[in-house]
Amino acid sequence: MSSIAPTISELIAQERRLTLPHFGYDDAYALGGLLVALARDRHAPVAIDIRRGAQQLFHAALPGSSADNDAWIDRKRKVVERYGESSYLVGTRFRAKGTTFEESSRLDPDTYAAHGGSFPIAVEGAGVIGSVTVSGLPQAEDHALVVEALEQFATRRAS
Repeated sequence: MSSIAPTISELIAQERRLTLPHFGYDDAYALGGLLVALARDRHAPVAIDIRRGAQQLFHAALPGSSADNDAWIDRKRKVVERYGESSYLVGTRFRAKGTTFEESSRLDPDTYAAHGGSFPIAVEGAGVIGSVTVSGLPQAEDHALVVEALEQFATRRAS
């Protein structure tokens, strides 16, 4: 995983590239399993959450994660739900303006966190229908883990 933070245009390109043809219950389980496998291979102390609308379709907590990670998941996911973009992209947009999400969004930081790790699940013709979120690593690594899993998921599905 790269230590260089992606640009706004790179983050937007990720979201466009990772729009899926459909996403259902079996897809959530497959994507969740892929995330668990990637995290276990790296001994990453993360919690993972996949939602479609208000329904949680997948959740896993790996060794070293805690209830704190679940609270971060909720806060990052709410940013995706509100903005329709990844939590990392939203935070990056505020930083590019010389401010922070916490200072300028006028949203409660106990409810919303524009930190990397929550990514919109977008379906062709339907838009954003849910989110996939990881918490437990530094924000750039949480984001990169989700993107890597979505890229592998999309590639496996296409073949």
